[in-house]
Amino acid sequence: MTDYIGILDGDGDVWGVRIPDLPGCHGGGATAEAALADAIAAAREWVEHRRSAGLALPSPRNLAEIGAAENLDAAAGEMAVVVPVLLDAGRTVRANVTFDAGLLAAIDTEAGRRGLTRSAFLASAAREKIEARR
Repeated sequence: MTDYIGILDGDGDVWGVRIPDLPGCHGGGATAEAALADAIAAAREWVEHRRSAGLALPSPRNLAEIGAAENLDAAAGEMAVVVPVLLDAGRTVRANVTFDAGLLAAIDTEAGRRGLTRSAFLASAAREKIEARR
């Protein structure tokens, strides 16, 4: 996983996150949390696109470098946020896991409701949990 620094700003129900190290990559939403979630998804897609095209990925700058280069304006409500990019390795691996029978039934029901396999649902849930932790 690679962490990029994003710049969050907004007010009321309009929020945005721009990621200076990933030109043109940004996210938005009605809340700061929604904007960050959108930016995380956008960053992952941006990086996957670059990688699939065989292009080098930009090295993430640290908070001090971003702060100096972007002239963060805290008085205007701008703040730095961590935008994690969790990339797939491009291969699947079989894993044996154990769940309570009731939880597994709920997982299968929800996966089916969303049109996903159990594995796809669990991978998506794990990715969301890991990204939210950052």
